[in-house]
Amino acid sequence: MNKEKIMEILAGGENINVEFKQSKTKLNKDVFESVCAFLNRDGGHLFLGVDDNGNPVGIDVENVEKIKKEFVTSINNSSKINPTFYLSVEETEINGETILYILVPESSQVHRCNGKIYDRNEDGDFDITNNTNLVAGMYMRKQGEYTENRIFPFAEISELKAELLVKVRKMAVNERADHPWKPMNDLELLKSAGLYLKDHQSGKEGITLGGILIFGTEQLIQSVLPHYRTDAILRKFNLDRYDDRDDIRVNLLESYERLMQFVSKHLNDNFYLEGDRRISLRDKIFREVVSNLLIHREFANAFPAKFIIEKERVFIENSNRPHFNGIIDPENFSPFPKNPTIAKFFKEIGLVDELGSGVRNIYKYSKIYSGAEPMFIEGDVFKTIIPLTAQVTAQATAQATAQVTAQATAQVTAQENEEIERLLKYCEIPKSRSEMQEFMNLNHREYFRKSILTPLIKGGLLKLTMPDTPTSPNQKYYSER
Repeated sequence: MNKEKIMEILAGGENINVEFKQSKTKLNKDVFESVCAFLNRDGGHLFLGVDDNGNPVGIDVENVEKIKKEFVTSINNSSKINPTFYLSVEETEINGETILYILVPESSQVHRCNGKIYDRNEDGDFDITNNTNLVAGMYMRKQGEYTENRIFPFAEISELKAELLVKVRKMAVNERADHPWKPMNDLELLKSAGLYLKDHQSGKEGITLGGILIFGTEQLIQSVLPHYRTDAILRKFNLDRYDDRDDIRVNLLESYERLMQFVSKHLNDNFYLEGDRRISLRDKIFREVVSNLLIHREFANAFPAKFIIEKERVFIENSNRPHFNGIIDPENFSPFPKNPTIAKFFKEIGLVDELGSGVRNIYKYSKIYSGAEPMFIEGDVFKTIIPLTAQVTAQATAQATAQVTAQATAQVTAQENEEIERLLKYCEIPKSRSEMQEFMNLNHREYFRKSILTPLIKGGLLKLTMPDTPTSPNQKYYSER
């Protein structure tokens, strides 16, 4: 995250999605309670080296590495956070002080810290372990919001592909020699990975949709999710139909291999020296693209995932639960895991890196591969455009911009109800974000920004009084209607 965005969050103070800890010489003892609460609620931003008022007080230089190491070690310790959840720590300097920033995404599972379940509200973290209604409600919410957690109590472990369970143990051990999956039997591994759960409302337990999608046979997958498929298409010469096609309906692990084979078959490879190491730019880019296509999609939606290779670009799209609409800025965005358990599983076996790194890596290596920048467009259908030649940069940009403009316009049009009209009239005299939010009686700042303010700005219905400094705390917005 860039410094301007960090300073904007610090200026906004602590709330349900933001927490400050001083941690000047060591981690505050309640840091992991906040991590647990963020995972269990809506995710959030955790800052170390910041006081309760949002002032950067800094972490002592000699303690920075120690605190980073202690945080990462503890977050991967099941006796501290269970289930464990990988988080990365970003070091930055604000006003001459070293602070640490941790993006904690919402998890699809219920987590415990030191054996206790924490939730989050505007006042901070609170222990709900002994409140059976709140705990049951949390489990139901997680299973309702995340399709990957849907339980299939009559699916048998014998219906999973045994050879894949053997394979993932080896892949996990290659990543970490002492990986806990190594000595586990199949059921223990599934439970450890969050792919075998218990429904705390009905008492039923079983393999989740995520477990079936990762390990299931094609017959099992089609029986629980008939619309599931990924369409790989080559369309360079026969533009009306296709030159080659692979209709992929197998599990996610085998889908990954099939898609990478399709890439190897139809895309040129460029080798590049990164330091003193020779790397494949094609594999660097499409390893991330394919992983994102497979794991960050809304499986409940019947829209088929598509991977289309054309003459001048690769075009990828999949169903999505958007957190906003428009073009993603790789330098300034907050990644949201669409299927956290599946994403964590892929990380354990080395097929993806930490959350958010995929977009940045694709952006970095695409510019070297073709001399052109990729585009990522968030919406109900998530689109990724990878230019194959530098000459088509303007074309790809124009096309993507047209798509986003249409999408933003449609979104704003849909929102032009009585409340939006009232807001625009209210803003004939410039108003601050907080004034507009209060006028609409909305408490959730992030929702207001992403769902109302940003679409109105992109649609040209609201203007900034300080367009050259969009993140200024003195910024106001006005309507010319």
